[in-house]
Amino acid sequence: MPASTVLRFEAHALGRPYHAAHVRLGPRAALTGPHRHADFYELMSVVDGRGEQHLETGTQPLAPGDIVLIRPHDEHAIAGRTSGGLGFVNVAFPADAWRAFVDLSHADPYGAWDRRAQPPLVSLTGEQATVMRTSFDRALARFHDAPTMRDLVRFWSEVVDLLCAGGAMGAGSGGGVGDGESGALEPGTRPGWLVRARAAMRRESNLRGGVPRLLELAGVSPAHLSRTMRGHYDTSPTRFVSDLRLERACTWLATTDLTVTEIAHRCGFASQSYFTRRFRQAEGLSPREFRARARRAFVP
Repeated sequence: MPASTVLRFEAHALGRPYHAAHVRLGPRAALTGPHRHADFYELMSVVDGRGEQHLETGTQPLAPGDIVLIRPHDEHAIAGRTSGGLGFVNVAFPADAWRAFVDLSHADPYGAWDRRAQPPLVSLTGEQATVMRTSFDRALARFHDAPTMRDLVRFWSEVVDLLCAGGAMGAGSGGGVGDGESGALEPGTRPGWLVRARAAMRRESNLRGGVPRLLELAGVSPAHLSRTMRGHYDTSPTRFVSDLRLERACTWLATTDLTVTEIAHRCGFASQSYFTRRFRQAEGLSPREFRARARRAFVP
């Protein structure tokens, strides 16, 4: 594929817990050209028409009832392949929030979904397809009406229950897996101490404590924490904490009247100036500019 564009979650969600859209592509029309996600996952539900997803690893056919989990490392473009084009609903959400949910729900304890050569795809029919469509439509409707994290967790719970039914996202025995891999679970389940520590860091008091607090919660040496996080999540403790702080800051900028200084302090940044500098590096605009854009975006 040609060089891809890198998309960031907050550039579209603007402080909301997730982003949802109903997209229609004309025949042979690609979606925004080749792109990948810097920091978010996306679940796509094909509503009507037929098409295909172009990936570095090949082409993935798309048909009504298909559900695809697109991961941050997937470079892809989507095209309609019928006279009526292709219609789908996609729901995007921060990578770390999704990983925390998957860890706590034990939906994918071995990280198999992330290791597959192509994005995991399942094909649903009948009642399962109807339930899935309802879940996506509800998430789409709530997105235009001040959605909360509870809305996202509800969506995840409904979707993952269907995806995991009968090993749909894993074993290749009738699960509807679209890329032909066996999907068998491999050794290497994420350690419970790391799952619990990462989840606990979402509490404000722990988030302010930064990496030292993460080490206390994990109860292991700095080297062991760094090595384990790199192996299981492909990130470092410092990057994990920084991303979590920026995610929280985006939410508060969009949904509260807290001052920028207050938000910087509550997220654990040493000063407002350092917070502003880090925020601009990550999001491409200042916290105040982000707040103004986010509030304009909350119009249905």
